[in-house]
Amino acid sequence: MSWRSSSRGVVLTAYHPSGGGGDAPGGRRSGQYTMNHDHSKKIPDGASFDRSGSQDSLDELSLEDYWKELENIHETRGNDHEEGVALVVKEPDEGELEEEWLKEAGLSNLFGESSSDSQESMVFLSTLTRTQRAAVEKRVETVTQTLRKKNKQHQIPDVRDIFRLQNDSKGKVCDGSEPSTVRTSENKNETHDGTKGPKFNIETDEQKSPLEVMPSSDTDINLEIPFAEQAANLKDSSVGNMCKGGGGDTLLPNFRLPKDKTGTTKIGDLAPQDMKKVYSLALIELTALYDILGTEFKQQKAVKIKTKDSGLFGVPLSILLEQDQKKVPGTKIPLIFQKLIAQIEETTLETEGLLRIPGVATRVKTLCQELEAKFYEGTFNWENVKQHDAASLLKLFIRELPQPLLTVEYLKAFQDVQNLPTRKQQLQALNLLVILLPEANRDTLKVLLEFLQRVIDHRDKNKMTLKNVAMVMAPNLFTFRGFGSKTIEQSEFVMAAGTANVMRFMIQYQKLLWTIPKFIVNQVRKQNTERQKKEKKDKAMKKLLKKMAYDREKHEKQEKTPNDTDVPQGVIRVQAPHLSKVSMAIQLTEELKAGDIVARFLSQKSGNVQTLNKEEVFLYEIGGNIGERCLDDDTYMKDLYQLNPNAEWVIKPKQS
Repeated sequence: MSWRSSSRGVVLTAYHPSGGGGDAPGGRRSGQYTMNHDHSKKIPDGASFDRSGSQDSLDELSLEDYWKELENIHETRGNDHEEGVALVVKEPDEGELEEEWLKEAGLSNLFGESSSDSQESMVFLSTLTRTQRAAVEKRVETVTQTLRKKNKQHQIPDVRDIFRLQNDSKGKVCDGSEPSTVRTSENKNETHDGTKGPKFNIETDEQKSPLEVMPSSDTDINLEIPFAEQAANLKDSSVGNMCKGGGGDTLLPNFRLPKDKTGTTKIGDLAPQDMKKVYSLALIELTALYDILGTEFKQQKAVKIKTKDSGLFGVPLSILLEQDQKKVPGTKIPLIFQKLIAQIEETTLETEGLLRIPGVATRVKTLCQELEAKFYEGTFNWENVKQHDAASLLKLFIRELPQPLLTVEYLKAFQDVQNLPTRKQQLQALNLLVILLPEANRDTLKVLLEFLQRVIDHRDKNKMTLKNVAMVMAPNLFTFRGFGSKTIEQSEFVMAAGTANVMRFMIQYQKLLWTIPKFIVNQVRKQNTERQKKEKKDKAMKKLLKKMAYDREKHEKQEKTPNDTDVPQGVIRVQAPHLSKVSMAIQLTEELKAGDIVARFLSQKSGNVQTLNKEEVFLYEIGGNIGERCLDDDTYMKDLYQLNPNAEWVIKPKQS
């Protein structure tokens, strides 16, 4: 692919040669992203470049592998002049970008014809932090001004009225002030309506939380305080230069997640309805973070184009998975992608230059054509595929996707991570970006990063360090600034080193990137609590109208205190419908963990029920202020119970 400007926006051209493309000279690969780089020019020795603290010193990072990979990609294009399919990345009109952002954030009813029915949004806004609110307010103001300019006939609310309503709402979290430090916390008292449950609030510096007393290392990733709030506090402090420095695999900070007694939440642990809320909150938080740090956050939008509706290479992930699931129900990763990785690993990961040394171009092109014809028939002969050829096919698959694996919408945001001031902030932004990826893209990226780490684990033999692998893979995942304007060599050099560093981060910290921050989970809990209050009020009105208030109130009281009547104080009832022991009352202690409860149930064996291993079943937190959450084994149950006393507890297999 190549970028060029047009009156319609930015055009990304995908070349699809006959025969499914390939790696041979003279055949232009489809899905190829290019940049305006003159390979005849050499980077001058000792050149001085403006260094950002967000990346390693550029002259210390050897970009030789990067340029070689880019050269290999360009060489495969040869002199082919096949007609390309243009992927138009639309440049939005004034206000259009912000309007689309509000829709993505689930706040479209703050403007337009549905603006009068925005009670759900008021509940949502009541859970936002100061910086998140500022990000929303900024976009609403822009949309409002744009709609007024266009003389729209529907109601156009004033942004100040929206947030005034939200501040006056009964279930508010923020008091309208601007605290210097904002953090979510759990108050284990009763809520203001007298119901049993935790109270989430926002604390200022004057209200010291236990978190503030705890010593925090520069390498600890704090998931309790919103990232944008951390950035706002760090902006004026003297510690803004932490975690900056030189290159080399060993010099990346050893970032870690401190243990959370209420359990770590991973992507995939929450129910779909809660993940939808997580997505909205992650988008707002990422925008707030970029706003605080002065980095422009713009979602690109690709105009729909005609793509292949069958085959392997150059096929959208959604279509690939649709056809793959007919053969392997439930599969979440394209079968060809899985098979290519398996083929590479089948030989050995100790092969020197693995991923860096390209396969034979003519052979790769032939293999590509044969795979297209025979893969799904099961007649393809994998014995003919050499390891370097398989690696070339894997990279070809990534490049030929009609839209980037990191998506058109967020590719620039991934690139801009390199511009953030500190490595910790870069990691925080990547965490939120991974959450924002579509499920198919996120799952495929996860498998790719895990594979790349396995390659790096054999670096003593294959000579492929973290830096080498990142340099080779970055051109295959990232699009560069072509946009029709000529860029100077220095900026191209900075872009190359920057995207290679982002690639390093994604590989090095991949286990952290699939974690949902606790402050977002707490905001989801708060939203669910507020929604439940509203539902209770609506139910009460219906009961009154039906003249059944007495019976319903009696029933409601019984529902409110099941733990008080069914089990003693400090005891929970755990259900396990798939195990021999289907129910058990568990006494909560300070040290009792979720894994202990699962182990206790599994020790109750019976020949009448299918035997399940500990790795196959998990304890779930269901209901109360969360939809459904799979608990990690190290979750302290007493702490979690105090956070969500109205939950039910069920042991069951985890759904794939």
